[in-house]
Amino acid sequence: MSFIDPERLWVLLIVPFFIVAYIWAVRRKHHHGIRFTNTALLAQVVPRQRQWRRHVAVALSLLSLVALIMAWARPNGIDYVPRERATIVLVVDVSQSMTSTDVSPTRLDAAKQAALTFGDQLPAAYNLALVSLSGNPALILPPTIDRTQFHQAVNSLKPQDSTAIGESIYVALSAMQLAPKGTDNTPAPGAIVLLSDGDNNIGRAPVQAAAAAAAKKIPIYTIAYGTALGYVDLPAEGDQPATRATVPPDPNLMSELARISGGQTFSASSLGQLNQVYASIHSEVGRQPVEKEVTATWAGYGLAFAALAALAAVSLGARWP
Repeated sequence: MSFIDPERLWVLLIVPFFIVAYIWAVRRKHHHGIRFTNTALLAQVVPRQRQWRRHVAVALSLLSLVALIMAWARPNGIDYVPRERATIVLVVDVSQSMTSTDVSPTRLDAAKQAALTFGDQLPAAYNLALVSLSGNPALILPPTIDRTQFHQAVNSLKPQDSTAIGESIYVALSAMQLAPKGTDNTPAPGAIVLLSDGDNNIGRAPVQAAAAAAAKKIPIYTIAYGTALGYVDLPAEGDQPATRATVPPDPNLMSELARISGGQTFSASSLGQLNQVYASIHSEVGRQPVEKEVTATWAGYGLAFAALAALAAVSLGARWP
């Protein structure tokens, strides 16, 4: 917690003084002798008081004083507000392995459906960009708030050959630079959401690209999509007969990319799980912590402690049946 006027916290030094004074007063009282010789008469004249009530009343009073001093220093708390101007670059794997039917109807079709839902749920002020991940990554849609264009771009994705995860991250970083800047010419906050089901087999190393993203403070949220049972049928080529190849996802690589860039990693083996992952990512990138003055909150604490202290003081003077 921070304070707008931290120098006012020096007033808290009076609290230990009050505590010492109270302890001294209590001990001094115990040293006085009894002025009444008839203790039975004393019990009728002065009602018996429980000592703990005095302590509670004093403690509540001191807590009220502390809370009011904290409020006087104008404390700042943390509030989470929407990240307006944020830019999300969605990188979708369109390699041939995404034609696997282990996720109905295919991995790519399910990924496209979830991407559309994700885009519709983001705040309207968010920029969305789309990059296709293949052996030749391409920026399909520059950052825009136009969700109609985003739908058209996602629906246009078609399977292609090879998987260049590292190169696709560099394309995403370049796309991030196209997002509108603020009035002070600062880049908009952003993140990359990368969905892939395979190993990198061409282009620059993915971990090198993740390090570049970390240098720009752009986290990568990775999704290892598909199941270990996924496969694709490869057509015959020349003298080579048609073959069936397994295409399991690579969660280890996805986890490493997220760790290096400061993002998070997820795994999804169905459309339902993928929707849940996107909801988690939306929650993560959709808000940012900002400082907010909470003077009124601490003043309320002080008022509450003062009210309780007053009740405790009243109980000291009341003679209960």
